[in-house]
Amino acid sequence: MDYKYIEQLLERYWLCETSLEEERILRTFFCQENVPASLRKYKSLFVLEKESQKQQSLGDDFDKRMLELVGQSEPQRVKAVRISMQQRMMPLFKAAAVVAMIVSLGGAAQFQFGNHDGGDDINYADYKDTFSDPAVAYDQVEGALEMVSEGFCQSETSDSLASIGSAVKDNTNRAE
Repeated sequence: MDYKYIEQLLERYWLCETSLEEERILRTFFCQENVPASLRKYKSLFVLEKESQKQQSLGDDFDKRMLELVGQSEPQRVKAVRISMQQRMMPLFKAAAVVAMIVSLGGAAQFQFGNHDGGDDINYADYKDTFSDPAVAYDQVEGALEMVSEGFCQSETSDSLASIGSAVKDNTNRAE
């Protein structure tokens, strides 16, 4: 029997000039039992696809068997987590805060350790004492600082009361 057509198809196949239909013809030819000895060396190339389809695939009970091996009876359900825009932007906020701190500290260090041409930028001649008695000046400063301290204490108290009130309100809403 003459297999010139198959040999021509093989030549075209090696040159990548065959169509899908011609490759199907080659596969069909090499799947049969009676392949000539001269062409038998190409049989494994064209039969490989058909053999790989025959190989055992994963069964329907594969997941169940794997979960049993791991020690679980049913697959765990995973809930999607919503991420707010604030949570998404948090790394950016942190980076901006770090940059702001570095710039601030750099500016303060530059001013503190910078070269001021050997002189101070402060003109001490323009400053005048408003009190002639140091004890009176000390009493005035002490009074001013006490007022500032009382203001801070009042704001902290009102802030803590507001946070306690909102916490109580949240707990009552959850209980309902």
